[in-house]
Amino acid sequence: MTMPRTLAGRLIEEHLVSGEMTPGGEIAIRIDQTLSQDATGTLAYLQFEATGVDRVRTDLSVSYIDHNMLQADFRNADDHAYLQDVAARYGVHFSRPGNGICHQVHLERFAVPGASLLGTDSHTPTCGGMGSLAIGCGGLDVAVAMAGGPYHMRMPLVVGVRLTGALSPGVSAKDVILELLRRLSVKGGVGRILEYHGPGAATLTVPQRATIANMGAELGATTSLFPSDEMTLSYLATQGRESAHVPLSADEGASYDESIDIDLSALEPLVARPDSPDDVVPVAKVAGIPVDQVAVGSCTNSSYADLVEVASLLGGRTVHPRVNMVMSPGSRQVLGQIARDGTLADLVGAGVRVLESACGPCAGIGQVPRHGAVSVRSFNRNFPGRSGGLDNSVYLASPAVCAATALAGCIADPRPLVRRDAGVRAQPPPETDDSGIIPPPDDPATVEIRRGPNIRPIPAGSPMAESLGGQVLIVLGDDVSTDHILPAGATTLALRSNVPAIAEHLFAYIDGEFAARAKSAGGGVIVAGANYGQGSSREHAALAPAYLGVGFVLAKSFARIHRDNLVNYGILPLTFIDEADCGTVEQGQRLLLPDARASIEAGATQVTVTGAERPIRAAVGLSDRQRGIMLAGGLLRYVGTAGA
Repeated sequence: MTMPRTLAGRLIEEHLVSGEMTPGGEIAIRIDQTLSQDATGTLAYLQFEATGVDRVRTDLSVSYIDHNMLQADFRNADDHAYLQDVAARYGVHFSRPGNGICHQVHLERFAVPGASLLGTDSHTPTCGGMGSLAIGCGGLDVAVAMAGGPYHMRMPLVVGVRLTGALSPGVSAKDVILELLRRLSVKGGVGRILEYHGPGAATLTVPQRATIANMGAELGATTSLFPSDEMTLSYLATQGRESAHVPLSADEGASYDESIDIDLSALEPLVARPDSPDDVVPVAKVAGIPVDQVAVGSCTNSSYADLVEVASLLGGRTVHPRVNMVMSPGSRQVLGQIARDGTLADLVGAGVRVLESACGPCAGIGQVPRHGAVSVRSFNRNFPGRSGGLDNSVYLASPAVCAATALAGCIADPRPLVRRDAGVRAQPPPETDDSGIIPPPDDPATVEIRRGPNIRPIPAGSPMAESLGGQVLIVLGDDVSTDHILPAGATTLALRSNVPAIAEHLFAYIDGEFAARAKSAGGGVIVAGANYGQGSSREHAALAPAYLGVGFVLAKSFARIHRDNLVNYGILPLTFIDEADCGTVEQGQRLLLPDARASIEAGATQVTVTGAERPIRAAVGLSDRQRGIMLAGGLLRYVGTAGA
């Protein structure tokens, strides 16, 4: 007799290619759809070209332009031209600049309940709000999936998040995920899928579910998943895609590896304080703090419903004179809808500045706060430097809290405004318009791919050396994010297709001399605390250190995507067996892993690193496949292409 399955277990089983679904064991799943965005996409498509495959082999792949929209020189425009041409040549749909943020557009126009989706962005799980098995990863993994290969990962634990009750006026889906971050921390979802169920889940719309699923990435979760039900069908109907609906839920009596209960009716408005999404407190605890900037949008809170809520709370009033308020619609469709129904006029009339349908300030591209400013944002991350600068304080909150704050000029509770307001405008059916999406042509052989001078070949890896080590280039603490490792922002993102140039910016917010020191030392070692590499999926945070000769990273623990990216680029991730050993390592010491290659070939699960005040025992933790990748010198070499 078949045991009752969780929804996550059911979808993984339906896509399983190899491996046993035992938590912690490596599995491989078939990928139905992929998405990429321009900050990570150029490299991913260069990697796809290196595979030699002449056409993508997924059911659907979409290339979005939504990050590098600031065209201060030719570089971003060159990348966009390359991405449009390579999409046409290899069978990929192309979402033009201005069409919207990848996750919002994919949810609207392409996501399918039950389908597997792999994306070059850590917030790809947004589409889990529709019942898609949606996972973020590095671009090289997506390139392999587009070439027809499966995606490998460790089988996660499945955490059942049972929702009861219903959200009160002024409390939003953002507060649900902030509550989970408050309880679990940014490390709490590592190695886990969060599966939402229960009567409370049925009260949430797909855009609300998408907000919660999106920020599961901040917990470090592999993905987040909601059932596909009547709410899903209703949303798909607004998109003219009812035929894509499939009812999906966990089997009756399914048991979860771990369980969490949240009473939606007991929640209150919450705020994440600087500088981490898990430093969460009730809005009342920070109410009254003067604010200089308010920003609404990003892939987390830029839906039609989010923007209508903001407009309704502003209610004909004007943004406080102290506050600069900006808004980014999530898609061209959303922008058109708020323009037609008067919401846009209400926002502009209240003093809100309207930005392009793009990621913008969330990735530090434009709207960098002034020196010493306080910014309240409906975004998903507030790591130091994420805003584009270090000398400001960023709070994360719901669109409702953002609206109340913009009016008050200080952090404020939105609930008094809700009680005075006449109600939120009902959502009319959107006028869907796919003119911003260019399907691939029938005759791709005629496509000539434009390659600007900033688009450089992928640096070729080398087979693993007999021994690894060198100077300790930097010693870091816990929860170092990929924003710390390689900053976002307009300057750095323009270099995504030029690895030698972007490598100069490694650890720029922490240690501006890192790149020069690494080059002078001929490479070396990075030592870090727990949850190293949390946040963005940016594989450049692994590729750039590999380019500078980093042989291994020794940490207390790793974030999932970054650990996989390190392996994919031939950097050995090691973890301290005794975390106290981390405190014995100092910058400038020389650490050595003798017989590294022989140890990996022999399947060693532990190795000894020498050079500190005492030998350090470290865990290897690689699957057989990952050992092969390490020995080959990276994933591209492992699959037989050797970087072309």
